[in-house]
Amino acid sequence: MTRWFRAVLSAGLLMAGSEVMSETTISVLEFEDLAGWSEDDHAEALATFRNTCGILDAPDWRAICRAAEEFPDPKKFFELLFRPVLIEDGAAALFTGYFEPELDGSLTPTDRYRYPVYRTPPEVRQRDTWLSRRAIETSGALEGRSLEIAWVDDPVELFFLQIQGSGRIHLPDGGYIRVGYGGSNGHPYRSIGVELVRRGIYTAHQVSAQVIKNWVRRNPLEGEELLRHNDSYVFFREVTKVPADQGPIGAMNRSVTAMRTIAVDPKFTPLGAPVWIEKRGKTPMKRLMVAQDTGSAIKGAQRADIFFGTGDKAGRAAGHLKDDGRMIVLLPIQRAYAMLPEAVL
Repeated sequence: MTRWFRAVLSAGLLMAGSEVMSETTISVLEFEDLAGWSEDDHAEALATFRNTCGILDAPDWRAICRAAEEFPDPKKFFELLFRPVLIEDGAAALFTGYFEPELDGSLTPTDRYRYPVYRTPPEVRQRDTWLSRRAIETSGALEGRSLEIAWVDDPVELFFLQIQGSGRIHLPDGGYIRVGYGGSNGHPYRSIGVELVRRGIYTAHQVSAQVIKNWVRRNPLEGEELLRHNDSYVFFREVTKVPADQGPIGAMNRSVTAMRTIAVDPKFTPLGAPVWIEKRGKTPMKRLMVAQDTGSAIKGAQRADIFFGTGDKAGRAAGHLKDDGRMIVLLPIQRAYAMLPEAVL
């Protein structure tokens, strides 16, 4: 029988510098408990881990990062220096997907490219809330102020760019610019998918990003009003640090990697840590990923958002993902066992 340890930790546990606000169950497992572990591409996972490893400051992480640069066997690297830790908070596991949108746009407005991507107005930074989406789009409050980064050809794709918070704009000359989250008007996000269900247009299991886009385009007037149901409005900044052929910047200020980066809740999962994914559903997934991003909707110990890449294909795949399973964090050995009370050791 596999040797493992479990402890139930009460509210107020301090883990990785963050306070876990609910009762948390910690189980230290063995690598043989990870279904499919031996079949994964550990070299690919190690390359992703190295991308953000240098940011980790704690002494145990720094020692591991030094070893990561020269260790000859990627699989043995993880097995010798980490222990798998299952962290549960009582909520069921949920895996979703996210992606980087790619829009067609221009640095100057034309008849085709008419919808501006705005920088954050200075007055927004000084307030908790500003104008609603409807007011921004109908009052002209942003016009004539040189706040435009670019103009795109599709207001629906621009709306979803705001939901994702970052994206790439394909220019007419074949070049690209990348934009990232720059701020918001402070209004809470209201789901237009939920609103379509409330109106009886779709059922909950029918709604996806593509379904919403198609409905808005088929019903342009009602669609415009539907988009304005969401009062939240996101502003952007131009991202010049990352070449266009690399992934967008994540929460660790480094480029994220398709199918190897996940967004997590850092209250439970330390940013930079490897995480073993066992996703069920129609397309099961067993692979080692790295916690390199966060998201406002990613809350809980068993909650992860998988980065699928850039463009429409990645977006379709990400939009269909909503599966259960489990995720196991790989932590430095001493750190893993230090999370357990002495009575269990």
